[in-house]
Amino acid sequence: MLVPDPKVVRTLLTRYASLKIAQAERERAETARELEDVSYTLCVMMGATSIHDAIARADALLLTAGGASDVTTQTEGDSGLSLAV
Repeated sequence: MLVPDPKVVRTLLTRYASLKIAQAERERAETARELEDVSYTLCVMMGATSIHDAIARADALLLTAGGASDVTTQTEGDSGLSLAV
């Protein structure tokens, strides 16, 4: 089984989160299309059928790749939720 490059996955998660924020602030057709593209790419890369499953698998990949400290800073009372959702 092929394993995606954690750097690429991290970049896609960041882009996904940025687009979700941009779309929430101001809905635009261009942003919606790009969000669909990034969501589709994450799903294909992670072998998932939904974006929520893809994000969960991407988070798990980053944790096992030792990239957890780059993705989130552990603080007291941290809920353990993905930053990308």
